[in-house]
Amino acid sequence: GEDGAEGKVKFLYGTHPLPSQKNIAATEEMLAYLKSLGREDRFVFFLSGGSSALLEKPIPPITLEDFVKTSELLLKSGMNIKQINAVRKHISSVKGGRLAEITRAKGYVLVLSDVIGNDLSAIGSGPFFPDPTTYAYAHRLLLSYGVWDNLPQSVRHVIEMGLRGEVEETPKRPSGRIVHMLIGDNRKALKGVQRLARKMGIRAKVLSDTLQGEAREVAKVLFSIARHVHDHGEPFHPPVLLILGGETSVRVVGRGRGGRNQELALAFLKEMEESFKILFLSAGTDGIDGPTDAAGAVVGPEDRKRTGEEEIERYLTENDSYTFHDRMGTHVKTGATGTNVADVVLIYVEGGK
Repeated sequence: GEDGAEGKVKFLYGTHPLPSQKNIAATEEMLAYLKSLGREDRFVFFLSGGSSALLEKPIPPITLEDFVKTSELLLKSGMNIKQINAVRKHISSVKGGRLAEITRAKGYVLVLSDVIGNDLSAIGSGPFFPDPTTYAYAHRLLLSYGVWDNLPQSVRHVIEMGLRGEVEETPKRPSGRIVHMLIGDNRKALKGVQRLARKMGIRAKVLSDTLQGEAREVAKVLFSIARHVHDHGEPFHPPVLLILGGETSVRVVGRGRGGRNQELALAFLKEMEESFKILFLSAGTDGIDGPTDAAGAVVGPEDRKRTGEEEIERYLTENDSYTFHDRMGTHVKTGATGTNVADVVLIYVEGGK
């Protein structure tokens, strides 16, 4: 849609996952509105994942171009989302609780969480919530992940000023005027899957909503759990659907296309043998995995029969899981769902030995 007013509701559209000039213009308009509110005013603020990109105004002299370049470097660095946000908060004038300081009104922030453990300082980079991280921590992260030397000059300049106390640190104490309420999260999605499975007569168990780590390593752990259920019927007897959620990360080194869910499914497939009666699905609840049109992928023993370990390894090395699943017809494509509560992983252990 286009920007404009509909009745009494004004719509300001932006871009995601990387901010554009539209986002900055919309943010400035929203800032002006928040500043105009008085002590007796009340506002409701809906906050969801994606707000990190949509709500943005870099600290001068950082340009939008420099901010976008930095975001791209961070997303490919192997940092988890909390670490990425810790850096972004310190180069933004609206993140990490800074919004709470610019308004005198009382606000109710309704939160749809895409962050593991529902850390309110991380969701949408916590515009109204205090930030426990510091310029020193952001600087250490950038050095340890090898990103610092590649950063635009303006970004390094702002962080160095922050280290010297010349740029204000993010607020560390909560504002008494802002109330946060959680209205949706990954666990709610997992419980929804469980209810649906049980309606279909399938035994279903929710194991975790805090899945995180490098996709390839997580795949090995998930496979060892599935294998144990398959081989020993512990702690659940097959047939059983194991339900997990969270968000893995991928350190991009290859030149291929993919996303964390597609890579997780491919890495799981590598561990499989043809004899295992195990199906594996991993998908993003927003319907968009990485910069692709797939939500994720679903694989099983049939797919293992059609492909060799070396071939899978080749695709993994190139971070080219999209091409693999495209060739094999193993993609899960839902289209954009319009919401995001992180990722859902389903492991159906059909039979044992």
